[in-house]
Amino acid sequence: MKIFMAGGTGFIGSRLIPAFIRGGHEITLLVRPGEEKGFALSGVRIVEGDPAELGRWQEDLATHEAVVNLAGASIFQRWTKKARREIRQSRISSTRNIAEAVKGSSGRTAHLFNASGVGYYGFSGDASVDEKSPKGNTFLADLAKQWETEAMRATEGGARVVLCRLGIVLGRNGGAFTRIHPLVKLHLGSPWGKGTQWFSWIHEEDCVRILLFLFERTDLKGPVNFTSPFPVTNRELMGFMNEVVGKKPYVPSIPGPLIRLSFGEFSTVFLKGQRAVPGVLQKEGFSFRFPALKEALADLVNTQKQSPVHGRKRRFSSRNTFSL
Repeated sequence: MKIFMAGGTGFIGSRLIPAFIRGGHEITLLVRPGEEKGFALSGVRIVEGDPAELGRWQEDLATHEAVVNLAGASIFQRWTKKARREIRQSRISSTRNIAEAVKGSSGRTAHLFNASGVGYYGFSGDASVDEKSPKGNTFLADLAKQWETEAMRATEGGARVVLCRLGIVLGRNGGAFTRIHPLVKLHLGSPWGKGTQWFSWIHEEDCVRILLFLFERTDLKGPVNFTSPFPVTNRELMGFMNEVVGKKPYVPSIPGPLIRLSFGEFSTVFLKGQRAVPGVLQKEGFSFRFPALKEALADLVNTQKQSPVHGRKRRFSSRNTFSL
């Protein structure tokens, strides 16, 4: 299958592209002018263009059978007015332009896989949420709704649209794990605030496997939660991390006010959460390789210890980091 990817230079894309190539797919990767292009992978065709801007890349996209849209600025930053605008613009404009190109393909582009996030559900407390749950009332929930609305416009051209609602993706080269792991090694792996907030996560390998599963299951469309069936509380998360790394934190917890002072409104991502479960995937019989957090963390920690290239400069940009 010919696959067009936007935002594929982030740490999720860097795992997904090799999997696509192993599956015999042809990959076209959209990169911004001047963006790093020193990929060590053969068989990846590069097209320059900014998905947030109209351009000739849209004509190229229309010749492909499937599109994977991972484009968007990271939410891992203080949410100033400028940052909010960049986060929103990078998603809304890009997805609108991609959906328009899919519509203009006259039915050639049959599948759009569009990244979104479990932030769609807002903060749900202890209540479990799945794909049938309503939208929340937060910045990320409103963003996810607008983002998904733009993606669904591709259905007007007959395309199947899968809304990939990502949980916190735990990976070796990006996302939450690479931020938490160094703190734990420094004995700073304490629960954040009360520690009772829920953490909906997914191992990077299962994230890739889910997308490959959805490529095969052409009968599935609409929202799909990319999360483990076993979300954990923040206290459980930090406890497992300390156990796997073999460290004990110096203090029992990190006060919520200190986190809010450090990160502003973005701190709500750490201090609140949602207990999202993968209802669609469980119903359809998807088999997780890492359903339990302790085993997932052990895999990531052990792989980093064994990797001879750990710490070297990566060939992919970390700009696109999703965990809404």
